[in-house]
Amino acid sequence: MRKAIDLENESALAINETPAYVQRLTGRRPGLSTCWRWVLRGSGGTKLDSFLLGGRRYTTKEAVARFFARESRSDPAPVRTPKQRERAISAAERELAEAGI
Repeated sequence: MRKAIDLENESALAINETPAYVQRLTGRRPGLSTCWRWVLRGSGGTKLDSFLLGGRRYTTKEAVARFFARESRSDPAPVRTPKQRERAISAAERELAEAGI
């Protein structure tokens, strides 16, 4: 379950300040568009929590930490090899043929 942003106990951070903050944490600076993507679409099913205040979008330092923690726990989607895909297609075709479809 996602934790909501608690403005009384968390440090607000404008989205345009987020790349510099992430660089201090990780040593790598993401692009501003990357930070916006984390907010709007997410990454791997995980979104960066944010809020709108006075027409500007903000996140918090703690929300960034939670985002990275969730990202590091998510399991990558399994990747099928072409051979596995071919076998799955053949099995599905056999099953359809046996059902008369």
